[in-house]
Amino acid sequence: METIDPKNVKPGDEVYVIYNNPHTPTVSNIRAAEIVPHPKDPNQLALFLNETFHVIEDDDALFTSENAAEQAFNDLYGDYNMQ
Repeated sequence: METIDPKNVKPGDEVYVIYNNPHTPTVSNIRAAEIVPHPKDPNQLALFLNETFHVIEDDDALFTSENAAEQAFNDLYGDYNMQ
């Protein structure tokens, strides 16, 4: 898998994530996200995804491409159609 260490990202980087819908736990999507300065802590970075800022955690899986994220999803969950 082509993952990116969350410690090696910088503002402006585009990454891909597997986003689990918080309202429908059985629905996951692959989304592009941008690495941006955290709006409340200038010493931290955040993911800007779906018009929302998300704190980047050490165990977040950030992928270099949509294809890499799809492969990881398929490896973890099987070859299901993604919504």
